[in-house]
Amino acid sequence: MDEGFWQRRWARNEIGFHLSEINPYLRRHWPRLRLAVGTRVLVPLCGKSLDMAWLAEQGFAVLGVELSERAVEDFFAEQGLIAEVSVLGEYKVYRAGALEIRCGDFFALNQDDVADCQALYDRAALIALPPEMRERYVEHLANVLAPSCQGLLVTLDYEQAQMPGPPFAVSDAEVQQSLCSRWEIELLERANVLDGNWKFLERGLTRLEESCYRLGPRS
Repeated sequence: MDEGFWQRRWARNEIGFHLSEINPYLRRHWPRLRLAVGTRVLVPLCGKSLDMAWLAEQGFAVLGVELSERAVEDFFAEQGLIAEVSVLGEYKVYRAGALEIRCGDFFALNQDDVADCQALYDRAALIALPPEMRERYVEHLANVLAPSCQGLLVTLDYEQAQMPGPPFAVSDAEVQQSLCSRWEIELLERANVLDGNWKFLERGLTRLEESCYRLGPRS
C-alpha cells in the first residue's frame, strides 16, 4: 500500500471510511482524558474528519496530518473556513484558528513538529494500515510524542480472511502487545456493530467489533 493508493481513493471519491457525523466514541469518552482547554491534539491520517472540528469547538488545538491535498482542502471548504497556506519543511500547511492540517507524509513528522501535542486521537489511522505499516506507525508515534502524551484510539476487529482491508482488522491482542510499552491501555467500550453496517455484511463478514481505548502515559 503506497501513497498512490490513497491519492486514487480520494480522486475517485472512494471514501467510505469518512463519517458524516461526529464519532460517538469521541463524544462519550474524550472528556475522560481530562485535558486542559487549549491542549494540542495530534490527529494522524485525518482525512477530512468532522471530529477535528468537534475537538476545536471544545476548545482544543488540532494538528492533523493528511497525505491527500484534496481531503485537506475539502475539510476547510466544508467547514466554511478560509485557511492560510504555507510551507514548512516537507509539508504544505493549512491553518484556520485552532485547526492546522499538514499535508504530506505522516512518517516525516519529527519531535519538534509535535513537541506541544499532549494528546492523540486515532479513529482511522491504525486500521487504515496493513500489519507491517502498523508496526512502523506505532513505533513512529512512540518516537516523536512526549512521554506525557495520552490519547483515544478506536479500532475495528473482524476475521481478516473474510475481507481484504482497508479498513484492516486490529485485534485487542495486537493493541495490547504493540502499544503496551508506550502507554497504559484501558478498554473503555466494545460493541458488535455488524448489523448496522450493511456494506460489511455484503462483503461476507460474520463479525465486526469496534473498540475504544484510552491510552494513558506510563508511570
